[in-house]
Amino acid sequence: MASLSTHILNSVDGTHAGDVAVCLSRTDAQGRRVVLFDRRTDPGGRLTERIDPAQVDAAADYELVFQTGAYFAARGLDLPGLRLQHEVVIRFRMPDAQAAYHMPLVMAPNGYSVWLSS
Repeated sequence: MASLSTHILNSVDGTHAGDVAVCLSRTDAQGRRVVLFDRRTDPGGRLTERIDPAQVDAAADYELVFQTGAYFAARGLDLPGLRLQHEVVIRFRMPDAQAAYHMPLVMAPNGYSVWLSS
């Protein structure tokens, strides 16, 4: 069984980003989108979900969406300038139905850094 995990850090104040909405969907070759999970990070900014092997298709595109704009808006931060970024969207493939995919995210109101580790 594959697993997908993340750990989100708020780069504005250096804290763990808890209660961030995160959604994973899969798009098949015919363009049909299936939501695999829609969850929120725990108070430590972490989320781990197991993905049924039947839901893992090496040829499919996956999309992991983090609702970063709602997170920062809920904190009422007094930030100068426009807040243009309201989501972070990561598109990727899962070639191995048994692998662990870990995608840490460091986020700010108008920027982010993400990487894949295992």
